[in-house]
Formats: sequence, C-alpha cells, structure tokens
Amino acid sequence: MLDHIGIPISDMKKSRAFYDRALAPLGMRRMMDMGDGEDSLLSSGYVASGYGDGERFSFWIDVKPVYKLHFAFAAESRAIVDAFHRAAIAAGGKDNGAPGLRPHYHKDYYGAFVLDPDGHNVEAVCRKPE
Repeated sequence: MLDHIGIPISDMKKSRAFYDRALAPLGMRRMMDMGDGEDSLLSSGYVASGYGDGERFSFWIDVKPVYKLHFAFAAESRAIVDAFHRAAIAAGGKDNGAPGLRPHYHKDYYGAFVLDPDGHNVEAVCRKPE
C-alpha cells in the first residue's frame, strides 16, 4: 500500500496556489513547507510542500527534486523497513537514505530510501512507535 507520493513541479508559487484550492474539497491541506530559504535542514536548494488530511501528509510537490518521482510504501514495522532497504540494495538499487528516524517529518517516522534503476526515489516507511 502506498503511504505517500511526490511529483516534480516547475513553479512552487503557482503549484501551491493550485493544490491549496484543488485539494481542499478532498479534505486535504498544505501541512508542511520545506526549503524556501528558511529551512536549515535543506542546504541543497530543495523546495517542497506536503499535503494531507491534517494528521499526516500523503502528497508532495517538489521544485528541485533530486530524483524523478517519489513513492513511499507503508511498512508495518521498522524491521520491515530495514529488510526493504537491504533487499532493494541487493537488487541493484542505490542507497538514498539508510533506515532511520526522520523526526522532522513526524516523531515516529522511520524510513529508508533507495533510487531504483530509473532514478525514482522508492521509500518504505513505518509511522508506528518502536
């Protein structure tokens, strides 16, 4: 099952205005902005916004993605996230973030990232406390 997806866009201001309004009837709102010069976590120029239902994000837009598309699959445990990362690397994927906590997303966000053969960022994430 998918946990969330991210897509590349060309103009953050226009895209935020579009998705802010277009997703509202679906019960989704912008929950997080990363980049825009004020976020010290991001020195690469990466700018993104995450949308969701107010409790968790499920859709991202990215101006300067370091990958093509981003897919995150939900995992039932942190051990499964670890196993995904090992299996993906063994299958020829390129490490794009070792398994670990990402508290800047959510306090219990435990994820691992791998680039597939076409450069898509594939992630497994567990949002449950250990």
